[in-house]
Amino acid sequence: MHYYQFNIGDYKSHTEHLSEMEDLAYRRLLDWYYLHETPIPLDIAETARQIRMRSHTDCIATVLQEYFIRTENGWTHGRADKEIAKTGEKSAKASESAKKRWEKDANAMRTHSEGNATHNTRHKTQNTLPKTQEVQAPEGVSIQVWQDFKKSRKTMRAAITQSAIDGIQREANKAGWTMEAALMECCARGWRGFKAEWVADKATTARFLPPQPNETVPSKQGVDPEIAKIIADGLKAAPPPADIRAKLFGK
Repeated sequence: MHYYQFNIGDYKSHTEHLSEMEDLAYRRLLDWYYLHETPIPLDIAETARQIRMRSHTDCIATVLQEYFIRTENGWTHGRADKEIAKTGEKSAKASESAKKRWEKDANAMRTHSEGNATHNTRHKTQNTLPKTQEVQAPEGVSIQVWQDFKKSRKTMRAAITQSAIDGIQREANKAGWTMEAALMECCARGWRGFKAEWVADKATTARFLPPQPNETVPSKQGVDPEIAKIIADGLKAAPPPADIRAKLFGK
């Protein structure tokens, strides 16, 4: 033991009759006993050498006879043996408690480490997946319209996939719209996609029909409504009087 409790009052009441050297011998004998936790040697000369009191063997013998018990293994001290045993029990309990606490912490750390290992493995597996290539702007769509469409889809948390673009292209073709016109309509109306039936109005459709090759006016719609109106108004109008016709046409 490197530490033991020392009761000053108890010690004083049992040692007031000792001389100065006897008191010093007793204190040194107790220190040696607690430190080594073994009986004090029976050889007085050896004991005096151990506690550095070679010239006071008589004082050492007196103290041993009064406060220690002689055994075949050496001199023992009843009170000191109880304190040593008590300290040993506390030390054993503390050691067992520390061991259990360490095992608990070790298990917790092992579980945490295994969880991290699985977590890291999962991330590594995910990182090995091929990255999705970014969809490029369809042919005929300006950069500005494409950027606006991408921003609109991002706001709606909708990814731009090639399948989604192909679907819009099919519906735009069905409606007779250009792809750029369809994407502009999606941006203007906040649509995630495009359906031909959403723009079935013929007047709206006519505005976005692309001009046909070698034609200045769409031929599929027949005579332009404005020209037809002018012709109809001309047919309804009354012919000018004969004198007016003569002046106009020389007849």
